[in-house]
Amino acid sequence: MKPVFIVADNILSPIGRTSAENFYKLTQNISGIKEHPAGDKSAVPFYASLFSDDREFLTDPGICTKFEQLLIASVTDALKDSGVDSTDPKTVLIISTTKGNISMLETDAGNPDLNHRIALPASAKLVAEKFGFVNMPLIVSHACISGLMAMIAGMRLIRAGQYDNAVVVGGDVITRFVLSGFQSFQAISSQPCKPFDLKRDGINLGEGAATVILSSNQQKEENIQLAGGSVSNDANHISGPSKTGEELFFAIEAALKSAGVEPEVIDFISAHGTATIYNDEMEAKAINLAGMQDIPVNSLKGYYGHTLGASGLIEAIIAAHSLKQNTIIPTKGFNQLGVTQSLNVAKELQIIPLTTCLKTASGFGGCNAAIVLRKS
Repeated sequence: MKPVFIVADNILSPIGRTSAENFYKLTQNISGIKEHPAGDKSAVPFYASLFSDDREFLTDPGICTKFEQLLIASVTDALKDSGVDSTDPKTVLIISTTKGNISMLETDAGNPDLNHRIALPASAKLVAEKFGFVNMPLIVSHACISGLMAMIAGMRLIRAGQYDNAVVVGGDVITRFVLSGFQSFQAISSQPCKPFDLKRDGINLGEGAATVILSSNQQKEENIQLAGGSVSNDANHISGPSKTGEELFFAIEAALKSAGVEPEVIDFISAHGTATIYNDEMEAKAINLAGMQDIPVNSLKGYYGHTLGASGLIEAIIAAHSLKQNTIIPTKGFNQLGVTQSLNVAKELQIIPLTTCLKTASGFGGCNAAIVLRKS
């Protein structure tokens, strides 16, 4: 079975235009989350991580939507130094998103072409043609595990020998439609979010895009290996997560088995950590079921907010750079443990030897995903 490596990556977010810039900002405790006034996105003020100036990546707004141009800008940066040819028949494009062009329901109502233009295959075709991909792009839209699930799909395709390379890109933008959905669940915090904290009361949303380029060709000794991954489902509730954490534990256990590693070799866990009451509690239970409660855990939602279809990719890239830099990013907003299970939440920047990381994600419908990243 072919090993799979991350040979290039990009994060395009409100705090940085490259992965290196984003990682540096996190080490400096810089967050993109700010209070935004009532306006076109919300009838009341809200906290979120939003782009303040789209002009840096909106190069051709007459053809592409903001969502599509985010994807294009992120892929462009990742490809330029990757050594991967997007026109190679052994290279596939995989797109991860939860909302895509759903904002067109707000701006293009009544347009007879709307049904076609708003569909994800239309965006995928446009992005694929921009870079000359010859294979039909794949689309992964599976709630908030979309990014990790897209990486797992790429890993499996390479392992199976169907492709040598997979360009995995994810993105979402925050609009009134998206924000109002979370507000209707009363899931939006009235302050910057506090993952795993006693006083947590909900999420902040965020927008951004991220790309990882997976390859069976390691290229550089420092490239991080995507060693394994798995998904599971709670079958519990349309929006509420499992009450026991068993199903996320199943995904963690299967991901470790896929990677051929034991729990004790994991050096830190990059958790989903949305700062909602039920998600953080469920994750804590799953981590305890896996016997990993003493391993450092962090959440990046206090820096990026919840970036939906981009979140798994953004957080996996930061985890990979954490391994390279032997640095664990602290959980911004966390002060006092607020879950019933023991958990070693990273509260301060830690510089320690790191080799292997577990990254988890969970989402609406009870979906769960876990991947294992390690130094080769």
